[in-house]
Amino acid sequence: MKNYVRKSLTALLFILFAGSPQITVGQNDQSFVNEYFNKIEIKSIDESLQKYRMTAIYTNRDLYGKFIDKTKVIGDYTRGLGDDLVKWENVYTSKSAGVNEPFSSAIKQDYMENITYVPSDDMLNAARFANFPPSAEAVYARNLIWDMMGIEGFAWDHLDFLELNKTYLIPEITGEFEMADVGTYSHATVQLCWTGISVIDNMFYAVIEYEALDNIVNITMPAIKTQGTEQYWGTVLVSLETREIGSAVMYSGSMQEIEIAGMENKLLIKTIRELKLEKLD
Repeated sequence: MKNYVRKSLTALLFILFAGSPQITVGQNDQSFVNEYFNKIEIKSIDESLQKYRMTAIYTNRDLYGKFIDKTKVIGDYTRGLGDDLVKWENVYTSKSAGVNEPFSSAIKQDYMENITYVPSDDMLNAARFANFPPSAEAVYARNLIWDMMGIEGFAWDHLDFLELNKTYLIPEITGEFEMADVGTYSHATVQLCWTGISVIDNMFYAVIEYEALDNIVNITMPAIKTQGTEQYWGTVLVSLETREIGSAVMYSGSMQEIEIAGMENKLLIKTIRELKLEKLD
């Protein structure tokens, strides 16, 4: 099984469940389900074409909770193209200036259309983004790439180490790393916990929860510089038969001190991100 998570591949977070185990089943034979609680063993790996839609909403507020603005980013992701290749298309961003106002007309990010690559550490090299414009929208688009790599890593790379309701610390995701010339990110620890089993379309899925707290992020871009802290957490569902990802969510909260060229005073901004990954038919 290829390792898609290195110390650098969990998430960029630009302005970036512990719970009781649950069994949600449609069968009466509980013993049939209990056999899955001993160890996660994937019987086969589905390398067929799989398509997903990722939606992320970033909500910015000031230090006192006053709403500033929000941004929505949507993109379609395909894997199973052969030779470990994956692809993004239909990436759009839109904004809203009111907490209850609709998002503006979505703007397509053409530089992301049909971008194809093999998930690896190479996707943190600045050369991979040479055609990306120096804009906030382009940073959000990079996040799609990095977040998906992180989710896939949480889903697949550590299954052999997971035991029900026991926290597993990922040893290789610590320390500071460079984010393709836009800044640095430093993890303290990242942990996983297999908390139960769920069912989607009569297929059993392992429920894997992840979290990373006390992270430090620094961004340097033309006309803007930020520094601050961030935490993120979420859940990913992994098929116990085919290893495919059924769905995933990620939430993050960050507090950033922001310097903008031409502005005398620095800004303190709190950003909440809500991310959803859903499988397309």
